[in-house]
Amino acid sequence: METAARRRALHVAARAVEQRINTDTSDHVGPTSPCGCGKPAQYAGRHEKTFTSVLGPLTLERAYYHCKPCETGFCPRDHALGLDGSSLSPGVLRMVGIVGSRVSFEEGHDLLGELAGIDVPTKQVEREAERLGREIAESERHVIEPEVDREIPATLYLGMDGTGIPMRKSELQGRVGKQADGSAKTREVKLVTVWSAEGRDKEGVPVRDEGSVTYSAAIESAASRDTDEEPSEFARRAAREATRRRFEKAERHVVLGDGAEWIWNIAAEQFPDAIQIVDRYHANEHLSDAAKAIYGTEGDLHKEWAHQRCTDLKAGKLDAVLEALAVHSSCEDAQGCSDYIRKNRHRMRYGEFHAAGLCTSTAVVESGCKRAIGLRLKQGGMFWTVNGANAIIALRCCRLSTGPRKSVTSPAGGQKTGRRAGL
Repeated sequence: METAARRRALHVAARAVEQRINTDTSDHVGPTSPCGCGKPAQYAGRHEKTFTSVLGPLTLERAYYHCKPCETGFCPRDHALGLDGSSLSPGVLRMVGIVGSRVSFEEGHDLLGELAGIDVPTKQVEREAERLGREIAESERHVIEPEVDREIPATLYLGMDGTGIPMRKSELQGRVGKQADGSAKTREVKLVTVWSAEGRDKEGVPVRDEGSVTYSAAIESAASRDTDEEPSEFARRAAREATRRRFEKAERHVVLGDGAEWIWNIAAEQFPDAIQIVDRYHANEHLSDAAKAIYGTEGDLHKEWAHQRCTDLKAGKLDAVLEALAVHSSCEDAQGCSDYIRKNRHRMRYGEFHAAGLCTSTAVVESGCKRAIGLRLKQGGMFWTVNGANAIIALRCCRLSTGPRKSVTSPAGGQKTGRRAGL
């Protein structure tokens, strides 16, 4: 009964809106109307088109103008109502953007039908969601104004990481991977995250501030050569995100990451004055692996040794950690862990960092890899193209980023990113 009543109410509302719009002929602006090419387009009568709206199908009559020089036509009302280029209304497009960023396109089709009573074919959900994502990605590359309506906290953190997603075979030809035969099944998405952590838990450990996290990510290279005139694609992305968040304007700005060399290369090139910190839990994993290699996994000896080394590491007693590893220098894993600490020791001054109230964990970044990338793009049976993945990644990062990011200005006509979707 409820569903039937809703369906009937929406039908009545749709007819009322339809009648209201169709009786208004003010979109007929005269015998000609300026075309985008600069020439006058001729009025060619009123044309009907059926749009999918939140009320259901709407058949609208619009003034149509045709431009002979460029052989194109347009309806001024479509642009005024946000309907140009699509058969979906702004409200429906917003719904498509939401479901497309969260679930598979087929599930999105099902949800729109079940929850809103709207029939948007699966392929159309895919096309429109990816189109919105491409708009957002294009805007991200061009709109780099600082977010002045967001206060700059005393400390800002910028983290970088990567995570692989399954790709179509056509996107993997010639790429080296981790499979037994040297082939690849995935491509790496690189993510940059900016957040603040001015709050503290009961133990005084920095806690991520609600509403402070923004994400930006794509399948793109972080590699660059000394002869390159410009930074890598991902380095430029990280710099754009830092500019928007006014990262380097914070009294203290910190780059957090694991031991990956590309992270620290970007940090040195783009943010030379930032404090650099290696994720302490990632360093703990290195010590745990070394302990297992030294003592084996039976019994508790490897756990006790790793616990003591991690305790020393947290306290900033790096020399004690290195001395303990040196005793087992004949063990390859122990020597590798020692080399790792020596290379990054200036980023592992955890005693100093904790005393200064700084965060030493990349949990926000790792959570971002799972939240922004994994939960949507690593579902069973999914295989992506680079273009399709990057569109959905951009859409999802826009949806999940907090604060002003959801209404960033688009380069197209001074409108909003995801302008008709209200993302």
